[in-house]
Amino acid sequence: MTIELRTLYDPPKERTLLKEIHALDKHCRRFIELSPFLVLASCDASHNLDASPRGGDPGFCKVTGDGQLLIPDAPGNNRLDSLQNIVATGKVGLLFMIPGFDETLRVNGAAVVSTDPSDIAACTNERRAPKAVIRLQVEAAYLHCAKAFMRSKLWSPAAQVDRAAMPTIGQVIADQTGMEVPIETREQMEARYRPDL
Repeated sequence: MTIELRTLYDPPKERTLLKEIHALDKHCRRFIELSPFLVLASCDASHNLDASPRGGDPGFCKVTGDGQLLIPDAPGNNRLDSLQNIVATGKVGLLFMIPGFDETLRVNGAAVVSTDPSDIAACTNERRAPKAVIRLQVEAAYLHCAKAFMRSKLWSPAAQVDRAAMPTIGQVIADQTGMEVPIETREQMEARYRPDL
């Protein structure tokens, strides 16, 4: 059954349409400078979708002089889903977040996986030099309204869920795969991850 979506929804407001810009202005650049976290959305050539969290110190993503974005690829699970998707389609969507901000920044554009020494150097910090950098030519940037974060109360201390509400990730993996996975505390997991943080 095909749904005519525009029969269900009002037209978008003019400002909603006009606030999408095609380059990073000073406000977008400042948002990226303050952001320690983003979600990177991509798809492969068959349109299989993926969304991957990326994090670092605030400003871990760099904006070049000509307005391109550099996203260092930090150590992870080595599945390379996002990187392989970028090689296949050359497109990504990003959602930047700042703790305590209810607004988010959406950025879409054409991406490549770069090992150019200047890109690597721009994203090198005191802990490591990345093996690769995602270089993004911005095609659309859009500061998104606060409604979803306000509804979810994501940053509210009163909304925080006790981690004991679910099993540890090790227990979940054991249940899902049948593998024997060592059960570890949060502290043990942090110690194991520390070299890659």
